[in-house]
Amino acid sequence: MTQELPRIVFTPGEPAGIGPDLAVLLAQQELACRLAVIADPALLQARAVMMNRALELTDWHDQPHRAGTLALLPQTLATPVHAGKVDAANADYVLACLDRAVDGCVAGQFDALVTGPVHKGVINDAGIQFSGHTEYLAQRTGADCPVMLLATDALRVALVTTHLPLSRVSQQLTEQRLERVARVLAHDLEFRLGLPQPRIVVCGLNPHAGEGGHLGREEVDVIEPVVRRLRKTGMRITGPLPADTVFTPRQLEDFDVVLAMYHDQGLPVLKYAGFGTAVNITLGLPIIRTSVDHGTALPLAGTGDIELGSLEAAVAVAIDIAKRRPVEPAALAPIGGPV
Repeated sequence: MTQELPRIVFTPGEPAGIGPDLAVLLAQQELACRLAVIADPALLQARAVMMNRALELTDWHDQPHRAGTLALLPQTLATPVHAGKVDAANADYVLACLDRAVDGCVAGQFDALVTGPVHKGVINDAGIQFSGHTEYLAQRTGADCPVMLLATDALRVALVTTHLPLSRVSQQLTEQRLERVARVLAHDLEFRLGLPQPRIVVCGLNPHAGEGGHLGREEVDVIEPVVRRLRKTGMRITGPLPADTVFTPRQLEDFDVVLAMYHDQGLPVLKYAGFGTAVNITLGLPIIRTSVDHGTALPLAGTGDIELGSLEAAVAVAIDIAKRRPVEPAALAPIGGPV
């Protein structure tokens, strides 16, 4: 990358939600980047009118962002949108916007992707198998181990498993998966986020981290062997520790990131600590991707009663990572194939 302003592409996500509203509000900001938005221009203009905001749409010509404008790569809706009312007919539109952005990042047209919230249920209702941005982006870019990291100023939480039913977490928690996730996490925290030799604490899966095997064997059979093995390589990693005490302030002083075993083990604490300002960062991809920490907020669409904080933070983090010229996941030593 040159010293020019990073090129950031934003996909607003579900058109009936607050994603288009966020794009309108983002347009009003001073941003140290070249920003492109992929969306239906009529949708953005309609939402600007509903919110009583001035909005000028321009064609994308790789230009610096100018407050009050949005540089647009137009993508046409499949069917008209009514704020707050989802329609599965627009599922293909949502994914077309995302695909166009990913292709642009892979081709070098953009330096980073920032995503707005999608509605997974609506996409699945359209007959398209979709479990979330993280998994979809990994499939699109050929990444074998995407890692979801959410970060606030005070806390970082990464996940070993993401969008799975709780009943399937244990069977997905293998030594290979855990080791690969930990390696990706340590690598990208250092080379993408500028955190040398990050200190990682690993949660147990079971209550009290399994009580020495009396409350479950995953800690003894899977987690402890991986932690020991990685520690011997020089990684600063500790665990497994009980999840109910890892998130105490005293414990967190000693670590840079918490590696949780499943989605709702780590993210409720993270969102309590910084909902509305946290950033979702997908590690392990050949592209840079950040996102907001919230959903589509359908009842708020078109009202203007929304906060821009998480999107502003996501854009800022994307800019920062892009400026670091990160080492890509291919630099990681293979440990036996996909997880």
